[in-house]
Amino acid sequence: RTLRQHRELILNYFRAQKLFSSGVVEGLNNKAKVTMRKSYGFRTYRVLELALYHSLAKLPEPEQTHEFF
Repeated sequence: RTLRQHRELILNYFRAQKLFSSGVVEGLNNKAKVTMRKSYGFRTYRVLELALYHSLAKLPEPEQTHEFF
């Protein structure tokens, strides 16, 4: 039953076996895990989401992140 349910996905794996490498996906997963590990203490999910965008997409950092009075 499980094989029948996922038949198309399994067949896609064999069709694209030499066209794609899973190394890129593993690298992105590792970057995301490291960012989440370093983000311990973030108070909201939105801040974690922004940290992931910056680390995975190489977004530019803002010129000034903190404002001191």
